[in-house]
Amino acid sequence: MTNDEITVNLTINGETRSLTIEPRVTLLDTLRDRLNLTGSKKGCDHGQCGACTVLIDGQRVYSCLSLAVMQEGKEIVTIEGLSVGDTLHPVQAAFIEQDGFQCGYCTPGQICAAVALLDEVKQGCGSAVTEDLSHPPQLAELSETEIKERLSGNLCRCGAYNGIVAAVQQAAGQTPPSQERYRLGQ
Repeated sequence: MTNDEITVNLTINGETRSLTIEPRVTLLDTLRDRLNLTGSKKGCDHGQCGACTVLIDGQRVYSCLSLAVMQEGKEIVTIEGLSVGDTLHPVQAAFIEQDGFQCGYCTPGQICAAVALLDEVKQGCGSAVTEDLSHPPQLAELSETEIKERLSGNLCRCGAYNGIVAAVQQAAGQTPPSQERYRLGQ
């Protein structure tokens, strides 16, 4: 340990890890470089793409903009922590079933953001496009417009947005539109 390093205890995917790091190290770099949790991706490293999105105390956070030392005492969940053994989280399964990815680079961040989105809706949180904030949408009535707005901080360079929206609809308990409709340009 050098004079510039401190010891921090981070709870990641249910496991407490003690690390000696410099205070200026981001959570993303700590996850990837120190803990080998490489699911969260370094896309832009400026909080503009969402590829590094993780959940901290249930809230979606760009881990490239968050210092690791600031997360002590908080529950951090990465894409690796969403599944239980071989059982995928319902959002992960929906992304696979609805072709919610192409190259897959943004997918971990998209999935973490979608998990947070569904929790926000369950808690009654509105968005910028919610028409009546006194009656925010329920999961069963979550519109495509609401989903797109709520995921607008997560970019997909491949353009897999139709599959991403369909995956969120499926995870919300809705019947997503047929992907064939999108493939045929209808």
